Amino acid sequence: MKLQVGLLGGGSWGTTVASLTAKNTDTIIWARDQNTVDEINEHHTNQKYLPDAKLTKNLVASNSIKETVENADVIVLGVPSQNMRQVLEEAKPHIRPWVPIINLAKGLELTTKMRMTEIIKEIMPGHPAGVLTGPNLAKEIHFGSAAAAVIAMVDKTIASKLQTIFSSGLFRVYTNTDVVGCELGGALKNIIAIATGMSDGTNAGDNTRAAIITRGLAELTRLGTAMGGKQRTFYGLAGMGDLVATCSSSKSRNYHVGFQLGRGKSLNQIINEMSEVAEGVKTVKAVMELAKEYKVDMPISKEIYKILYKGNTVNDAFKGLLKYEVGSEKEPG
Repeated sequence: MKLQVGLLGGGSWGTTVASLTAKNTDTIIWARDQNTVDEINEHHTNQKYLPDAKLTKNLVASNSIKETVENADVIVLGVPSQNMRQVLEEAKPHIRPWVPIINLAKGLELTTKMRMTEIIKEIMPGHPAGVLTGPNLAKEIHFGSAAAAVIAMVDKTIASKLQTIFSSGLFRVYTNTDVVGCELGGALKNIIAIATGMSDGTNAGDNTRAAIITRGLAELTRLGTAMGGKQRTFYGLAGMGDLVATCSSSKSRNYHVGFQLGRGKSLNQIINEMSEVAEGVKTVKAVMELAKEYKVDMPISKEIYKILYKGNTVNDAFKGLLKYEVGSEKEPG
């Protein structure tokens, strides 16, 4: 029996995932903008977020949350992390009992420091919650480039069933039971991507980028394992894979923010010029609080936080990192 998918969120990644699932099963995507809804239904495109891309023809769009989720067997959340609670609260009255809910956003809720599946469990108790994550640059995947992702859920049986819904052509989906590690890997790497973008924006060179990525992986692994994630998760698709992709591509929103900071633009100017959310900009606030709470040292994240919110310059950040005491690399951190 085919499972019907209801996907909330019409951005680039949400639209890409909806187009993928529509190849396998009936899918409805919700977007707030009626023009986006009409464009998807009439022209099978979403030019604002996926220029020149053709969507799966049987994908249906709606601007009604009720219509999108009321008959869905699987709910997919493709909205930014800071809006997820509000959208899920709107959808709650219309979602049938026990329907799995899968999150796509890679961030932490700023006010509570909660992961997205924690919010799902709080608002929708009894519903299996999971995350689809990994090195997934939307535009590349939509245009058919080979890619891999992870669907993380505590229940292996449900994850295996949903694995077939998301897998399509050259897009391979693996399963993982470490929901905590997979979510944190996706959220924390965005901060490191800002750092590598900043480095490239200042023409610091390939060696500097490699050092930031490598030490960034150690940094996010320290916090991730302290919060309950498994160390091996951070060396897989949801950790290292996602980190390398996001830190190396101009298609990454977080890398773009860092690159423009490195070129001398202000954060406000960069954000105003973007059509989508760079999750790392908000996530770094929550991460600094979590690092303090769990007593984890995160020097790269700390310097990015100072640039974004304390008025420090890019040069200040490099000076700050140079002053940081060098330890042994043999430890996981």
